[in-house]
Amino acid sequence: MVGAVSYVVTTPVFEGPVDLLLHLVTSHEVDVLDVPLASVVDAFSTHLREHRDDLSLETLSEFLLVASILVELKSQRLLPGPDGVDDDEELVGWEERDLLLARLLECRAYAAAADAFVALSEMAARSVPRESGLEDDFVVHAPDLLAGVTGDRLAQAYLRATAERPAPEVDLSHVTVDTVTVSETVLDLAAYLPERGRTTFQDLTRDLTTRIEVIVHFLALLELCKMGRVALGQGETFGDLQVAWVAEDRKLAGVLAGSVAVDDYDG
Repeated sequence: MVGAVSYVVTTPVFEGPVDLLLHLVTSHEVDVLDVPLASVVDAFSTHLREHRDDLSLETLSEFLLVASILVELKSQRLLPGPDGVDDDEELVGWEERDLLLARLLECRAYAAAADAFVALSEMAARSVPRESGLEDDFVVHAPDLLAGVTGDRLAQAYLRATAERPAPEVDLSHVTVDTVTVSETVLDLAAYLPERGRTTFQDLTRDLTTRIEVIVHFLALLELCKMGRVALGQGETFGDLQVAWVAEDRKLAGVLAGSVAVDDYDG
């Protein structure tokens, strides 16, 4: 009646797939009154929460179908009602429903195939066949693949195919190698900023022509700020970066020349 359900239930009287439990109940091999359905449903709810990403909709719907049938069978046994009703007779409606559902799905498949053939037929109706064929004396001759091929040309082709290929060379003429370093820029700024006083980063980089030089100047200012030699500020968001020399020692070049921290920033 239903497809295979992979979920395994554990009860005092049965342990195995839930669809097998339904089969044993309907075949009177297991009494439905001995099966605690509440614990089965609770265990499946816990399993569903733990494996919500792994369970398919088909498995979930089949379990709900089997569980609802078991609940109905058990409720009929517990509640008073007419005697002599066979469980198999109660399941006849379910079997007829599954049969009708299978036929409905089959009819839908045939209808979809018919629609596809109608679309192909409509597309084919737009084609116009050729009414006249080739002339009777028309003969198609295969081209001569060796036409124009001589022994000398064949030898030249062999030599070209077996000649040693030159090693590939990568053209680096478009790559610009910049020699500017952070350590050199730190020394230059240490000698320039004390005389300049307060300025802006835009003024310091106004005459620079390459992007790498601007980046190196920015890193050099960060290094001087970390050493406590300059103060950096920005009055507003996206405003000019203000640079001010705050060190009292104006003979910083000799000290920075031996600084290991600056040498670590070489570009």
